[in-house]
Amino acid sequence: MAMHFDLTDMQLMVHISEVHSLTKGAERSHLSLPAASNRIKNLENNLGTALLYRNSQGVTLTPSGEAFVRHAHIVLRQLEHLRGDIREFAEGIKGKVRVYANTTAMNEFMPDILSRYLALHPDVSVELRERLSYRIVKLVSEGVADIGVVAGIDEDQAVSEEGVRFIPYRSDNLVLVTSRGHQLAGHDELSFAESLSYEFVGLSEWSAIHSFLKQAAETLGSPLRFRIEVGGFEAACRMIAANAGIGVIPETAALRYAATMPLKIIRLTDSWALRRLYVCVRRLEELPSFAQELVALMQQDAGASNGADAA
Repeated sequence: MAMHFDLTDMQLMVHISEVHSLTKGAERSHLSLPAASNRIKNLENNLGTALLYRNSQGVTLTPSGEAFVRHAHIVLRQLEHLRGDIREFAEGIKGKVRVYANTTAMNEFMPDILSRYLALHPDVSVELRERLSYRIVKLVSEGVADIGVVAGIDEDQAVSEEGVRFIPYRSDNLVLVTSRGHQLAGHDELSFAESLSYEFVGLSEWSAIHSFLKQAAETLGSPLRFRIEVGGFEAACRMIAANAGIGVIPETAALRYAATMPLKIIRLTDSWALRRLYVCVRRLEELPSFAQELVALMQQDAGASNGADAA
């Protein structure tokens, strides 16, 4: 059965669902009551099912009506995104790059890279989002993301399963950080399991590293106990230095803040703590030229960093 959907009908149904009234829904949609009523009747006939229960108190959605409104919200929201993207083009933005990165890349590397990239490309906008590495691979493979930055990925397996190309980027290990007066501060290296009896300072539950560490703890059969959660690495280090707990953060951040805070950095012996970061793309040659230029800039940045480390 062919079904034809009208955006005005979708908006009308959304309005009716919000006010539980056909009359007020029509007013919100800038329609007369007879016109709105006729639209609903035609829509129900087209769909072959009732969308509204009508009674003396007003109207409510039938199960079919609830499904219709749920999908109408999605369609109308996507149209808003479309309008926003088209508006950007009209205002001079010529392209958009969608970059998904793990916590380390988001906080340690991408701000500097993107500030240089955006200065070189004033007509390009960047959508930057944080996700867990395995999710980023999937989003890149599905075309949701143009470029990903991931760690802890089995490169050979990921390429065969997801059809994603991995380009070596940087190395940045995860380390355990404590205050200098903490019971664990006498150690130079520990396993993650040996730290789990202590309370942690963690990043927000929305961060990728938060979820990663929770999964690592669950694998060991021990819950990760967060005493406090903060919004970034600097705040985490300040809380750790104040003896609020211990934490696991990237070594680059730990070294930066240990220079000015009373922190002890302890190497983690777990294999997952040794992290190689990759830039991942589906087909580099099929990306727009401005997106390819971002990948090239990241590769240059990685090369410069590796050269500095070697020196």
